[in-house]
Amino acid sequence: MGHIGWTPQSQHALGGKVLVQGKTREAARALLGDAIAIQEAGAFSVVLELVPEQLASVITSRLRIPTIGIGAGAGCAGQVQVVTDLIGLGDFSPKHAKRYADVQGSIAEAAKTWAADVAAGRFPGPEQTVRMDEAILDEVLGRTAEDRAAPGAIDAAHAGIPLDRDL
Repeated sequence: MGHIGWTPQSQHALGGKVLVQGKTREAARALLGDAIAIQEAGAFSVVLELVPEQLASVITSRLRIPTIGIGAGAGCAGQVQVVTDLIGLGDFSPKHAKRYADVQGSIAEAAKTWAADVAAGRFPGPEQTVRMDEAILDEVLGRTAEDRAAPGAIDAAHAGIPLDRDL
Protein backbone atom coordinates (compact mmCIF):
# COMPACT_ATOMS: atom_id res chain seq x y z
CA MET A 1 0.00 0.00 0.00
CA GLY A 2 1.40 3.36 -0.98
CA HIS A 3 0.88 6.63 0.87
CA ILE A 4 1.05 10.10 -0.67
CA GLY A 5 0.11 13.62 0.33
CA TRP A 6 0.86 14.45 3.94
CA THR A 7 2.75 11.65 5.63
CA PRO A 8 3.85 11.40 9.26
CA GLN A 9 7.48 11.33 8.07
CA SER A 10 7.04 14.74 6.44
CA GLN A 11 5.78 16.51 9.56
CA HIS A 12 9.24 17.58 10.75
CA ALA A 13 10.24 18.75 7.26
CA LEU A 14 7.11 20.93 7.31
CA GLY A 15 8.09 22.61 10.57
CA GLY A 16 5.95 20.26 12.69
CA LYS A 17 2.78 21.28 10.87
CA VAL A 18 0.05 19.15 9.36
CA LEU A 19 -0.57 20.73 5.96
CA VAL A 20 -2.69 19.90 2.93
CA GLN A 21 -0.46 18.77 0.07
CA GLY A 22 -0.91 19.26 -3.68
CA LYS A 23 -2.50 22.72 -3.77
CA THR A 24 -0.11 24.17 -6.33
CA ARG A 25 0.24 23.09 -9.96
CA GLU A 26 3.69 21.59 -9.39
CA ALA A 27 2.75 19.83 -6.16
CA ALA A 28 -0.49 18.44 -7.66
CA ARG A 29 1.34 17.11 -10.72
CA ALA A 30 3.95 15.52 -8.45
CA LEU A 31 1.24 13.75 -6.42
CA LEU A 32 -0.48 12.47 -9.57
CA GLY A 33 2.89 11.18 -10.83
CA ASP A 34 3.64 9.59 -7.45
CA ALA A 35 0.27 7.82 -7.42
CA ILE A 36 0.86 6.36 -10.90
CA ALA A 37 4.41 5.34 -9.96
CA ILE A 38 3.14 3.59 -6.82
CA GLN A 39 0.57 1.70 -8.89
CA GLU A 40 3.19 0.71 -11.49
CA ALA A 41 5.54 -0.44 -8.70
CA GLY A 42 2.91 -3.04 -7.74
CA ALA A 43 1.05 -1.51 -4.81
CA PHE A 44 -2.43 -2.89 -4.21
CA SER A 45 -3.80 0.52 -3.12
CA VAL A 46 -2.70 4.02 -2.14
CA VAL A 47 -3.63 6.28 0.77
CA LEU A 48 -4.27 9.90 -0.16
CA GLU A 49 -3.81 11.98 2.99
CA LEU A 50 -4.65 15.67 3.18
CA VAL A 51 -5.03 16.05 -0.57
CA PRO A 52 -7.59 18.49 -2.05
CA GLU A 53 -10.79 16.62 -2.88
CA GLN A 54 -10.74 17.49 -6.58
CA LEU A 55 -7.20 16.19 -6.99
CA ALA A 56 -8.01 13.04 -4.98
CA SER A 57 -10.99 12.38 -7.28
CA VAL A 58 -8.83 12.79 -10.40
CA ILE A 59 -6.12 10.49 -9.00
CA THR A 60 -8.77 7.90 -8.11
CA SER A 61 -10.23 8.02 -11.61
CA ARG A 62 -6.83 7.52 -13.26
CA LEU A 63 -5.69 4.54 -11.19
CA ARG A 64 -6.59 0.87 -11.52
CA ILE A 65 -5.99 0.33 -7.79
CA PRO A 66 -8.22 1.67 -5.01
CA THR A 67 -7.48 4.92 -3.20
CA ILE A 68 -8.14 5.32 0.51
CA GLY A 69 -8.77 8.86 1.63
CA ILE A 70 -8.04 10.56 4.92
CA GLY A 71 -8.77 14.25 4.59
CA ALA A 72 -9.02 13.83 0.82
CA GLY A 73 -12.77 14.11 0.23
CA ALA A 74 -15.44 11.63 -0.75
CA GLY A 75 -14.05 10.88 -4.24
CA CYS A 76 -11.68 8.17 -3.02
CA ALA A 77 -12.55 4.47 -3.28
CA GLY A 78 -12.57 4.14 0.52
CA GLN A 79 -12.05 6.09 3.71
CA VAL A 80 -9.96 5.71 6.85
CA GLN A 81 -9.99 7.72 10.05
CA VAL A 82 -7.77 7.63 13.13
CA VAL A 83 -9.74 5.89 15.88
CA THR A 84 -8.96 8.54 18.51
CA ASP A 85 -10.49 11.15 16.21
CA LEU A 86 -13.48 8.91 15.50
CA ILE A 87 -14.31 8.30 19.16
CA GLY A 88 -13.36 11.72 20.54
CA LEU A 89 -10.35 10.71 22.61
CA GLY A 90 -7.92 13.59 22.87
CA ASP A 91 -8.02 17.35 22.66
CA PHE A 92 -6.97 17.71 19.02
CA SER A 93 -9.52 17.14 16.27
CA PRO A 94 -8.30 17.69 12.71
CA LYS A 95 -10.57 19.44 10.21
CA HIS A 96 -11.02 16.27 8.18
CA ALA A 97 -12.14 14.19 11.18
CA LYS A 98 -15.64 13.68 12.47
CA ARG A 99 -16.27 12.67 16.06
CA TYR A 100 -18.91 9.99 16.40
CA ALA A 101 -18.61 9.72 20.19
CA ASP A 102 -17.22 11.64 23.16
CA VAL A 103 -15.21 8.90 24.85
CA GLN A 104 -12.94 11.42 26.57
CA GLY A 105 -15.97 13.08 28.18
CA SER A 106 -17.40 9.68 29.15
CA ILE A 107 -14.09 8.63 30.72
CA ALA A 108 -13.83 11.90 32.68
CA GLU A 109 -17.42 11.58 33.94
CA ALA A 110 -16.87 7.92 34.92
CA ALA A 111 -13.69 8.79 36.84
CA LYS A 112 -15.45 11.66 38.63
CA THR A 113 -18.39 9.44 39.62
CA TRP A 114 -16.05 6.65 40.78
CA ALA A 115 -14.00 9.06 42.93
CA ALA A 116 -17.19 10.40 44.53
CA ASP A 117 -18.40 6.85 45.27
CA VAL A 118 -15.05 5.97 46.89
CA ALA A 119 -15.05 9.15 48.97
CA ALA A 120 -18.64 8.52 50.11
CA GLY A 121 -17.96 4.86 50.96
CA ARG A 122 -20.31 3.53 48.24
CA PHE A 123 -17.50 1.74 46.41
CA PRO A 124 -16.58 -1.00 46.73
CA GLY A 125 -19.92 -2.38 47.83
CA PRO A 126 -21.09 -5.93 48.51
CA GLU A 127 -21.36 -6.60 44.76
CA GLN A 128 -17.63 -5.88 44.25
CA THR A 129 -16.40 -7.56 47.44
CA VAL A 130 -15.31 -11.15 48.09
CA ARG A 131 -15.72 -12.61 51.57
CA MET A 132 -14.36 -15.73 53.20
CA ASP A 133 -15.81 -18.24 55.64
CA GLU A 134 -15.62 -16.71 59.15
CA ALA A 135 -14.60 -20.08 60.65
CA ILE A 136 -11.56 -20.20 58.36
CA LEU A 137 -10.66 -16.63 59.29
CA ASP A 138 -10.89 -17.63 62.98
CA GLU A 139 -8.46 -20.49 62.27
CA VAL A 140 -6.09 -18.17 60.40
CA LEU A 141 -6.06 -15.69 63.28
CA GLY A 142 -5.75 -18.34 65.98
CA ARG A 143 -9.15 -17.61 67.47
CA THR A 144 -10.24 -21.22 67.86
CA ALA A 145 -10.28 -23.09 71.16
CA GLU A 146 -7.44 -25.28 69.88
CA ASP A 147 -5.19 -22.24 69.38
CA ARG A 148 -5.88 -20.48 72.67
CA ALA A 149 -3.17 -20.81 75.27
CA ALA A 150 -4.01 -22.39 78.59
CA PRO A 151 -5.31 -19.88 81.13
CA GLY A 152 -2.44 -18.04 82.74
CA ALA A 153 0.14 -19.22 80.18
CA ILE A 154 0.36 -15.83 78.45
CA ASP A 155 -1.21 -12.48 79.09
CA ALA A 156 -4.68 -11.69 77.73
CA ALA A 157 -3.28 -9.16 75.19
CA HIS A 158 -1.89 -12.03 73.12
CA ALA A 159 -5.03 -14.15 73.08
CA GLY A 160 -6.11 -15.00 69.55
CA ILE A 161 -2.74 -14.32 67.88
CA PRO A 162 -1.63 -17.28 65.72
CA LEU A 163 0.80 -19.62 67.41
CA ASP A 164 4.26 -20.24 65.95
CA ARG A 165 3.16 -23.63 64.64
CA ASP A 166 0.48 -21.88 62.54
CA LEU A 167 2.88 -19.51 60.84
